[in-house]
Formats: sequence, structure tokens, C-alpha cells
Amino acid sequence: MPKNLFIVSTELQSGLTSVSMGLVRALDGVGVRVGFFKPVAQTSNRDRVDHSVNYIRARTTLDPPDPIPLKDAQDRINQGHSGQLMEDIIEGHYNASKGCDVVVVEGLVPDRQESYVQRLNMEIARNLDAQIILVSAPGERTPKEMTEHLAFSQRIFSESSQPELEVLGVILNRLNEPANRSLPLSAVNPPPVQEFDWQEECDIFCENGLQLIGAIPWRRELIAPRVRDVAHELGADMIFKGSLDTRRVHQLSIVARTIPNMVDSLLPGTLVVTPGDREDIVLAAALAALSGVPLAGLVLTGGLIPDERTQHFCQAALDTGVTVLTTTMDTYYTTHCLAGMDTSVPMEDTERVEKVMQATAEGIDAEWLRQHLSVDREPRLSPPAFRYLLTQRAREANKRIVLPEGNEPRTLAAAARCQERGLARCALIGSPKDIHTVAESKGISLPEGIEIIDPDEVRESYIDAMVELRRHKGMKPDMAEALLEDNVMLATLMVALDEMDGLVSGAVHTTANTIRPALQLIKTHEQARIVSSVFFMCLPDQVRVYGDCAVNPDPNAEELADIAIQSADSATTFGITPKVAMVSYSTGDSGTGDDVEKVRKATAIARKRRPDLIIDGPLQYDAAATESVAKSKAPNSPVAGKATVFVFPDLNTGNTTYKAVQRSANVVSIGPMLQGLRKPVNDLSRGALVDDIVFTIALTAIQARQVETQGLT
Repeated sequence: MPKNLFIVSTELQSGLTSVSMGLVRALDGVGVRVGFFKPVAQTSNRDRVDHSVNYIRARTTLDPPDPIPLKDAQDRINQGHSGQLMEDIIEGHYNASKGCDVVVVEGLVPDRQESYVQRLNMEIARNLDAQIILVSAPGERTPKEMTEHLAFSQRIFSESSQPELEVLGVILNRLNEPANRSLPLSAVNPPPVQEFDWQEECDIFCENGLQLIGAIPWRRELIAPRVRDVAHELGADMIFKGSLDTRRVHQLSIVARTIPNMVDSLLPGTLVVTPGDREDIVLAAALAALSGVPLAGLVLTGGLIPDERTQHFCQAALDTGVTVLTTTMDTYYTTHCLAGMDTSVPMEDTERVEKVMQATAEGIDAEWLRQHLSVDREPRLSPPAFRYLLTQRAREANKRIVLPEGNEPRTLAAAARCQERGLARCALIGSPKDIHTVAESKGISLPEGIEIIDPDEVRESYIDAMVELRRHKGMKPDMAEALLEDNVMLATLMVALDEMDGLVSGAVHTTANTIRPALQLIKTHEQARIVSSVFFMCLPDQVRVYGDCAVNPDPNAEELADIAIQSADSATTFGITPKVAMVSYSTGDSGTGDDVEKVRKATAIARKRRPDLIIDGPLQYDAAATESVAKSKAPNSPVAGKATVFVFPDLNTGNTTYKAVQRSANVVSIGPMLQGLRKPVNDLSRGALVDDIVFTIALTAIQARQVETQGLT
């Protein structure tokens, strides 16, 4: 039977839904098979979809049953049918808990006008034999006041229930939240919020034995609405769509001032609100957009619209993604509406849901929960669990990773994030002036400790080392100096000289630009015949490894065997038990031809070189991946239907397959990660997102640790 965690709020506005979602993500991240169940929806509208259930369905593979509307539950209790109500709740829980170790059960939020809600929470928790986790938002309370508040809430469950319910611990949410958490004015600095060490200063955690399971800070970026949400709130008309669905509003700038007095408010994520006849402000905003500042958009008030000639003049700026809205309301009333805007997450805003889940999960001690609940089965490596594993191992590795594309905005943002989260010590190569300019224009705060290396200042000191490494190729100082003008070559030399532990490039360079210097200066390690690559494909239920989808056009049987061994070792490094499928258009002995024969020969070579690995082939993809197909096509195969590593016969097949799976199934792919080099060098897709780069940096740090521990030289 699964363990049940009943999550209940001690007050209104504690963020119960976000904590419940974050707890699901956090437990999944440490390998727990977790389910979600919401017994009763906090709404009397039977047609309305519950937010929690909708979010969970959108961002996980879970499909929890629809909750019972609160009005229905209330009516059944009033009619003396509470027993039947509990039976229906238990049936729903049974359906939600199949195959789970732990089920997160979200309770109802207590409301002064619905005094029976907390009693209903206790009744449900008791019938599900659940342990209670309290969720509370301290707000302006002191630690002493918080202790009293939590002690009272604990007594409600422990003293008012027969049998007594166990309050397992507390998750504190929205720590250091300002009194006014609406969209801020860009020119106004919010008053500082007093911060406390809740673990040390709250007596209830020190003396009463209550566990502080999570401490989740309030983050302003998590309340940032899309421009689309603002347009809906105002009922505004659209003059220019721009990036309506993707850009977010981080602050407001109410502008009726002259240009010199308002330019400092034109910051990334700013929504400019101004009378529609202030065409000078429109032009200033257009200039900011052309300068690389990603403004959220403009709201033109008073029902006034700029002249068509002005709009045409600003077209290039608008094409950068700036949305322009118009409303008949005056500036004062527009500002009033925006200040009171609901900051809860719209159900269709899945990007923001994901950020809230991840940020909340990071503040929860899921490992303590896993150990406390005695969940000790072999973990399932789901995509969240894989990402968690990456971040934990990258922090432990503590490696120095060089990024030769230092002034590229996505790379810069990723480096800042990695530095803040301790995933790597990042070194950016580029002009310090250019890097700081890009950071300022994109609203990127460079954390303390991030390293910036000016190539113009250090290039000359590497000429002799370059000559020495390439002397056998006739390298001369003038040739070395010319080659080192390429920042990728310079960064690769730093790695080859052991000054850096690894390199990540490719946001603006081709794969060849990244790999060629590595082959020339770092070379393959002694156990590798070739350099190859893998992608980590984050499918909904598990992570699979695809190789080689990026480097070798048509490997021969020996090289294909090497790719299989490298890919299996990479899987092991990142916590995936390797079961290697050598993919072909034929399964077993059913087909003939040169291509099938190559795969068959490669399988035999790989088995001979590494008898410890589970390898089989040739296997068709469906036979390797799907258990039902495997039963008919390869019933005796140790891999068919259970493959975790897929080795493709050539680049055409591998690259096409990974992109087809990625796009058609909306799968996140991490990679390509290069294999076989003495020191890790990794390539990025030129369409890589910031998160893609962050995880590639983490991969590189872990590879560097592996090279160090295994002594691959």
C-alpha cells in the first residue's frame, strides 16, 4: 500500500496548490513513484476544471481523477450521506494510487465562511490513513508568532481527531514575500523585507520535534504574467501582436514624463503604460527595443492611437517582438487595474506552471521524506529524476567549465544560472565590456564569482603551448596566433592544458567548429577509437539514450561497436542502467543485406569487448522499445521491449529519429554530449534554449569528474 501525505493549508493565500505540485516534482526527482489526488475541489461550479488537477495533467504523466465539487460534498454531508462521500473519495484515491509508493493528497483551504472545511480535511486524512504536512506562508509574522500559529494548527489535527492524526512536518511557503506583491513600478524600489532563519529561530522546529520539510522563498519572476494575460485583464485591443504569448511582464512603467526622465525605466520585461498621443514615448520604446532591450510591450491609454506614419517608422522595432495594446481607459484607471491584477497562474500557461513546480520542488527536502517514508525500491529515472541527478552530481563535481561564446545572450544567462546554483564554475571568454553590455540589455545579473576572460589580453600567452602541441604538423608562432583568434580554439587549448575541466560551445558555432579543435588538441582517450555523441531523450515515463545522432555519418562495424560501448558507459555515468539495442530495419535473423550485416557484426564485436554489458541486435526500433512488439518479434531477447540505450546504424537514421521523436512527441532532448575525448567538450544546437545550455554545462561537469576518477587520458 502506498504512503499518503495529506497537504493542508493553515490559512488563506498559503500557495497550497503550488506546494502540492512542487512536492510531486520533488519526490519524483528522488526516484519515488509518486501519485497525486485531490478529493474535493474548492469550487461549487461543476463545470469548472480544477486548477491543481489540470496543472498535474499538463506537466506530469499522471492522470488523477476529477475531484468532487465542494458543493456536492456539502450537500451529501447535509443529507447524512457522509459515509458514501468517503467511499467515493477512497475509490478515487485507489485509482490515483496504482503503482505508486507515495500519494500527495491536496486538502481544502480553510475559509472563515466555511468552518466545516478543516473538519472535512481531518475526516479525509483519517480515512486515507494519511500523515499531515502543514503549509503556511509566514507573511509579516515573527518566528515567535509563527511558532504559536503552527502549534495551534498542529493541535487541531492531533487533539481533535480520533484516532489522532500525525503531523509530519511543515512547509513554509512564500518566504520574504513583500506586503505588496502586485506588479511593481520599475522606478520604485520595494522596501526591504526582514529575513529570518526559521529553522533556528522557530521554537516549534527546535523543541517540539516538528520537521521543517521545506522553506520556499517568494520569487517575483514567478508571478510575471504573459502580455496576453494583461490584454485579457484590460480587455485591450491589439495594434501589434508581437510576442504576445511568450513575453512576460516583470514591472510596469507609467510614463507621462519627458524622455530624459523615463529612459531609465525601459528595462527588460517592462510594460510601458502611456497616453496614446505620446508618440515621443513610443519612439523611445522603439529605440530601446532596437538596442536589444526585450520590453514586454506598450499599453496606449485614452483610446488614442499613434499616426500610421509613426507606426510604419517603428516597424523594425515592433518586429523584435514588442506587443502594442490600446485601451479606452485613462492612464490612472489602467494602472489601477494592473495593480490589482490576479497573479495566480492561468491554467493554460504551462511554462509558468513548470517554473512554479520546479522552484517549489527545489525548496523541499524530498530526500528526508523518502527516507522517513522508507521508500527503498530501485528508483525509476523519470525526466525530473534525471534532471535532479544532473544538478546534484554537477554540484558535487565542482568543475571549471569554459564558454567561448561569452557574449551570446543565452550562454550568458545559462552561465549566470549555473554559477548561482553551484552547478559549475563558469568562465566566459569575450570582451568584458561586451559581456556586461549584453547582460545589462537582457536583464541578466552576473553573480559573484563568475569569471570573464578577455581573449585579447591572454591570447599571446598561449602561442608557445599551441606551437608545442601542433609541432608535428609544422605549426609556427604566426600560424598559432592566427588560429587562436578563434575563441573556440583558445578555449579548447585551455582545456587541453588542464586549466579548464571542460568546454561547452555551439550556440552560434557549427558542430564542426566545436569538434575540430578538440580532435586537434585534446584527442581521444586510449580506450576510444572514435569520437561519438549521445542525446538524453526525456520521454514522459523515462529517459533513454540515443547514439550516435550528431557526429559519424556512416560508421563501420568496429566504430559502431565503439559507439555502443561509449553510449552504454555514458548511460551508466548518468544513472541509467544500460540495455543496449543495436537498431536496424530488421530484427534478429529475419533480414539480410550489407546494412543489417554491419549491425550484426558490430553487436558481436561489442559483446566480445564488453561481456559485462547487455547488448542485442539487430533490433527494429519498435521491437527494442515496446514490450508487446518484443514478445512477438524477439521473445528471447534480453533487451527487446526494455532497451534504454538505442544505437543507430548511421547518422541519417539517428538524427532523423531523434528529431522526429523530439518534435512529434514534444520531448525534451539534452545533448548532443560528445564521447571518447580525453577531456569533455560538448556541442549545442544553435536553437538551444537557456535550460538546454544549463543542462549541457551540468553534463560536462559530470563528465569531467568521470574523466578524473577513471583516469581516461
